[in-house]
Amino acid sequence: MVPYPHWLNPGDNAWQLLAATLVGLMSLPGIAVLYGGLVQRKWSVNTMLMAFTGFALVLVVWVLWAFKMGFGAPAHLGPGILSLFVGKPGPVLGHAAEQARANIPLLNGLMPKFRFPQSSLVYFQFVFAAITPLLFLGSVIGRMNFKAWVVFVPLWTTFAYSVNAMLMWGGGFWAGKGALDYSGGYVIHLAAGTTGFVMAAVLGPRLKRDRAHGVPNNLLLVAVGAGILWLGWNGFNGGDPYFAGANAATAVLNTNLATGAAMLTWVLIDLFVSKEKKPTFLGAVNGMIVGLVAITPAAGFVNGLGAMLMGLIASVVVWLAWNKLPKVWPFRKVDDALGVVYTHGIAGLTGGLLVGLFADPRVIEYLGVGSHPNVSAAGAFYGHPGQLAIQAGAAGTIIAWDAVVTFVLLKLIGRVIPLRMKDEELEQGDLAVHQEEVYPVETIAGRIS
Repeated sequence: MVPYPHWLNPGDNAWQLLAATLVGLMSLPGIAVLYGGLVQRKWSVNTMLMAFTGFALVLVVWVLWAFKMGFGAPAHLGPGILSLFVGKPGPVLGHAAEQARANIPLLNGLMPKFRFPQSSLVYFQFVFAAITPLLFLGSVIGRMNFKAWVVFVPLWTTFAYSVNAMLMWGGGFWAGKGALDYSGGYVIHLAAGTTGFVMAAVLGPRLKRDRAHGVPNNLLLVAVGAGILWLGWNGFNGGDPYFAGANAATAVLNTNLATGAAMLTWVLIDLFVSKEKKPTFLGAVNGMIVGLVAITPAAGFVNGLGAMLMGLIASVVVWLAWNKLPKVWPFRKVDDALGVVYTHGIAGLTGGLLVGLFADPRVIEYLGVGSHPNVSAAGAFYGHPGQLAIQAGAAGTIIAWDAVVTFVLLKLIGRVIPLRMKDEELEQGDLAVHQEEVYPVETIAGRIS
């Protein structure tokens, strides 16, 4: 007897499962704790419950049909981009789907064969799909009807995320054009920023009083959640070469370099440039997230200097956007509660464009054998100026598609289920919506069975 088939490499499989678990921890408890600490106390339970349910909802949809829509055989819906727009839906629940060798049909021959089972691939890609709704949750905290949330998340995963994944990762249209998105700067973060902004616009703002006094209820929890995000990102970016090799280590180091540079840049701007001239912990967290997001599309394509420059540039861009755009239409009209459009949308777009400049062809993703060349990418600074145009085209597609899908889904759901909580529920918060409080007093604790 042998423990595994000849094609399975235990190191690669172990790293893939570990990386997936790190990404999962970024959602639960990472995002739940981070957002739960950032919001007003009266919305902590609602925020955490929406995070946990969103994670579970995506899992069910993912294994029943959405994984194959993003990473299966293409559906060929029509000419041009439609031919490689989305995959054929189908389940991944049988014994072969779990124990056979991992496979992405459109990538066969374009990368080394996988050395772990399909179940590892399905779970790894699931945690990426699951964290995306949890990110755009930050845009609509404090007013979205929970019933509408549990309907919206599966539909958005089906019609938006699966398309993003196929276009960029599953061998779809933009992947075929050479667009670079190492680990989700576009598929996850630009998508989350776009979706969250449209959702916030459709749902309308929080109560005026809540907007005026929307201070965090627990910065210690924010620190815990932020720390889990930073270290969890080692799996987020380090797992995407699909092998426990040199490129995975490169991606991990680059992730931390960009993050450190971005966080320090934001803190220094707050200290020397801002009106108050005072550094804040929330500012440091914003800078940290910007660095993590910006390096995500580039982690295994750039060198260490490029990673640090990307973190610095992205932090400056997003700091300016955070402080200037709220005064400009349409941003001044939209109540994006936690600024997801800035720290994820604009940061993801910035990182996706910068990889079109900084991608270094000497940073090798997969080694060529014999006459086959190494697999790497080159940006404009290394002789391929066209890469920037490709990056811009892919970004435009993600923004346009996700914005339209989000708007249409919300309008359809709103015909059946109110998208927004009642005003009396908005006034009271968790106690009215869930009969729970994050710091319960005895009167409510006595009613908990």
